[in-house]
Amino acid sequence: MTSTHTPTAAPLAAAASQATQAQLTDIREFLAFKIGNEEYGVDILRVQEIRSYEKPTTIANATGELKGVVNLRGVIVPIIDLRVKLGLTDVQYDHLTVVIVLNIGHRVVGAVVDGVSDVLTLEREQLRPVPALRGGFDPEHLLAIGSVGDRMLILLDIEKFLANTAVAEVTSAH
Repeated sequence: MTSTHTPTAAPLAAAASQATQAQLTDIREFLAFKIGNEEYGVDILRVQEIRSYEKPTTIANATGELKGVVNLRGVIVPIIDLRVKLGLTDVQYDHLTVVIVLNIGHRVVGAVVDGVSDVLTLEREQLRPVPALRGGFDPEHLLAIGSVGDRMLILLDIEKFLANTAVAEVTSAH
Protein backbone atom coordinates (compact mmCIF):
# COMPACT_ATOMS: atom_id res chain seq x y z
CA MET A 1 0.00 0.00 0.00
CA THR A 2 1.40 3.39 -0.95
CA SER A 3 1.01 6.40 1.26
CA THR A 4 -0.26 9.65 -0.14
CA HIS A 5 1.28 12.89 0.92
CA THR A 6 -0.98 15.88 1.35
CA PRO A 7 0.51 19.36 1.10
CA THR A 8 0.82 21.29 4.34
CA ALA A 9 0.93 24.99 5.04
CA ALA A 10 4.72 24.95 5.51
CA PRO A 11 5.57 24.13 1.86
CA LEU A 12 2.99 26.66 0.67
CA ALA A 13 4.51 29.35 2.87
CA ALA A 14 7.98 28.38 1.63
CA ALA A 15 6.80 28.68 -1.97
CA ALA A 16 5.36 32.14 -1.27
CA SER A 17 8.63 33.15 0.40
CA GLN A 18 10.60 31.90 -2.62
CA ALA A 19 8.37 33.94 -4.95
CA THR A 20 9.06 37.06 -2.86
CA GLN A 21 12.79 36.30 -2.86
CA ALA A 22 12.71 35.82 -6.65
CA GLN A 23 11.08 39.26 -7.00
CA LEU A 24 13.75 40.78 -4.75
CA THR A 25 16.63 39.40 -6.81
CA ASP A 26 15.52 41.78 -9.56
CA ILE A 27 16.01 44.71 -7.17
CA ARG A 28 19.56 44.83 -5.90
CA GLU A 29 20.37 48.50 -5.32
CA PHE A 30 18.46 50.64 -2.87
CA LEU A 31 18.59 54.32 -1.96
CA ALA A 32 18.75 54.43 1.85
CA PHE A 33 17.03 57.32 3.62
CA LYS A 34 16.07 58.32 7.14
CA ILE A 35 12.65 59.05 8.55
CA GLY A 36 12.73 59.73 12.24
CA ASN A 37 14.95 57.13 13.89
CA GLU A 38 14.41 54.50 11.20
CA GLU A 39 16.21 53.82 7.96
CA TYR A 40 14.25 52.91 4.85
CA GLY A 41 15.19 51.89 1.35
CA VAL A 42 13.61 52.26 -2.07
CA ASP A 43 14.53 50.67 -5.39
CA ILE A 44 17.23 52.91 -6.92
CA LEU A 45 15.68 52.45 -10.37
CA ARG A 46 12.63 54.42 -9.16
CA VAL A 47 14.76 57.44 -8.18
CA GLN A 48 14.98 60.26 -10.72
CA GLU A 49 16.87 62.74 -8.54
CA ILE A 50 17.38 64.05 -5.02
CA ARG A 51 16.65 67.72 -4.34
CA SER A 52 16.88 69.99 -1.33
CA TYR A 53 13.50 70.74 0.19
CA GLU A 54 11.75 73.90 -0.93
CA LYS A 55 8.25 74.83 0.15
CA PRO A 56 5.77 73.64 -2.50
CA THR A 57 2.72 75.48 -3.73
CA THR A 58 -0.12 74.29 -1.51
CA ILE A 59 -3.34 72.77 -2.83
CA ALA A 60 -6.62 73.66 -1.12
CA ASN A 61 -8.22 70.85 0.89
CA ALA A 62 -5.20 68.56 0.43
CA THR A 63 -4.58 65.89 3.06
CA GLY A 64 -1.79 66.45 5.61
CA GLU A 65 0.68 64.20 3.80
CA LEU A 66 0.27 66.05 0.48
CA LYS A 67 2.34 69.20 0.94
CA GLY A 68 1.54 70.63 -2.49
CA VAL A 69 3.17 70.69 -5.91
CA VAL A 70 6.38 72.01 -7.48
CA ASN A 71 7.27 72.79 -11.06
CA LEU A 72 10.22 70.58 -11.96
CA ARG A 73 11.48 71.63 -15.39
CA GLY A 74 7.95 72.00 -16.73
CA VAL A 75 6.47 68.97 -14.95
CA ILE A 76 4.07 69.58 -12.06
CA VAL A 77 5.17 67.17 -9.33
CA PRO A 78 3.04 66.40 -6.25
CA ILE A 79 5.06 66.44 -3.02
CA ILE A 80 4.15 63.97 -0.30
CA ASP A 81 5.76 63.97 3.12
CA LEU A 82 6.57 60.33 3.89
CA ARG A 83 7.14 61.31 7.52
CA VAL A 84 3.52 62.43 7.85
CA LYS A 85 2.28 59.35 5.96
CA LEU A 86 4.17 57.15 8.42
CA GLY A 87 2.54 58.91 11.38
CA LEU A 88 5.35 61.17 12.63
CA THR A 89 3.74 64.13 14.33
CA ASP A 90 6.77 66.31 15.08
CA VAL A 91 7.88 67.00 11.50
CA GLN A 92 10.47 69.74 11.08
CA TYR A 93 12.00 71.07 7.88
CA ASP A 94 15.70 71.90 8.06
CA HIS A 95 18.85 71.91 5.92
CA LEU A 96 18.96 68.06 5.97
CA THR A 97 15.39 67.63 4.68
CA VAL A 98 15.35 66.44 1.07
CA VAL A 99 12.89 65.46 -1.62
CA ILE A 100 13.45 62.20 -3.46
CA VAL A 101 11.91 62.56 -6.92
CA LEU A 102 10.51 59.17 -7.89
CA ASN A 103 9.23 57.67 -11.13
CA ILE A 104 6.26 55.51 -10.24
CA GLY A 105 4.55 54.02 -13.25
CA HIS A 106 3.77 56.97 -15.51
CA ARG A 107 3.88 59.44 -12.62
CA VAL A 108 6.58 61.60 -11.07
CA VAL A 109 6.20 62.09 -7.32
CA GLY A 110 8.34 63.90 -4.77
CA ALA A 111 8.82 62.24 -1.38
CA VAL A 112 9.99 64.35 1.57
CA VAL A 113 12.37 62.52 3.95
CA ASP A 114 14.68 63.54 6.80
CA GLY A 115 17.83 62.79 4.83
CA VAL A 116 19.46 60.43 2.36
CA SER A 117 22.19 58.07 3.58
CA ASP A 118 23.66 56.21 0.61
CA VAL A 119 23.06 53.68 -2.16
CA LEU A 120 23.37 50.08 -1.04
CA THR A 121 23.73 46.92 -3.08
CA LEU A 122 22.11 44.07 -1.19
CA GLU A 123 22.77 40.40 -1.81
CA ARG A 124 20.00 37.84 -1.48
CA GLU A 125 21.33 36.64 1.89
CA GLN A 126 21.06 40.20 3.27
CA LEU A 127 17.29 40.25 2.67
CA ARG A 128 14.93 38.95 5.32
CA PRO A 129 11.22 38.28 4.88
CA VAL A 130 8.84 40.79 6.40
CA PRO A 131 7.54 39.50 9.73
CA ALA A 132 3.82 39.38 10.45
CA LEU A 133 3.08 42.86 11.78
CA ARG A 134 0.11 44.20 13.65
CA GLY A 135 -0.65 47.85 13.53
CA GLY A 136 -1.08 50.52 10.89
CA PHE A 137 1.57 49.30 8.43
CA ASP A 138 0.36 47.05 5.61
CA PRO A 139 3.01 44.32 5.09
CA GLU A 140 2.12 44.40 1.39
CA HIS A 141 3.90 47.79 1.25
CA LEU A 142 7.19 46.19 2.28
CA LEU A 143 9.54 44.20 0.05
CA ALA A 144 11.84 42.90 2.79
CA ILE A 145 14.03 43.88 5.69
CA GLY A 146 17.59 44.54 4.54
CA SER A 147 20.46 43.75 6.87
CA VAL A 148 23.81 45.50 6.37
CA GLY A 149 26.13 44.93 9.32
CA ASP A 150 24.37 46.49 12.31
CA ARG A 151 21.99 48.44 10.06
CA MET A 152 18.44 47.35 9.34
CA LEU A 153 16.61 48.88 6.37
CA ILE A 154 12.87 48.73 5.85
CA LEU A 155 12.63 48.20 2.08
CA LEU A 156 9.46 49.86 0.76
CA ASP A 157 7.46 48.85 -2.28
CA ILE A 158 7.00 52.54 -2.97
CA GLU A 159 4.38 52.08 -5.69
CA LYS A 160 2.09 50.09 -3.39
CA PHE A 161 2.90 52.36 -0.44
CA LEU A 162 1.77 55.48 -2.33
CA ALA A 163 -1.10 53.81 -4.20
CA ASN A 164 -3.83 54.91 -1.76
CA THR A 165 -2.59 58.44 -1.10
CA ALA A 166 -3.84 61.81 -2.23
CA VAL A 167 -0.86 61.80 -4.62
CA ALA A 168 -2.36 58.88 -6.51
CA GLU A 169 -5.62 60.86 -6.83
CA VAL A 170 -3.87 64.06 -7.95
CA THR A 171 -1.68 62.34 -10.52
CA SER A 172 -4.43 60.10 -11.90
CA ALA A 173 -6.58 63.18 -12.52
CA HIS A 174 -4.00 64.55 -14.99
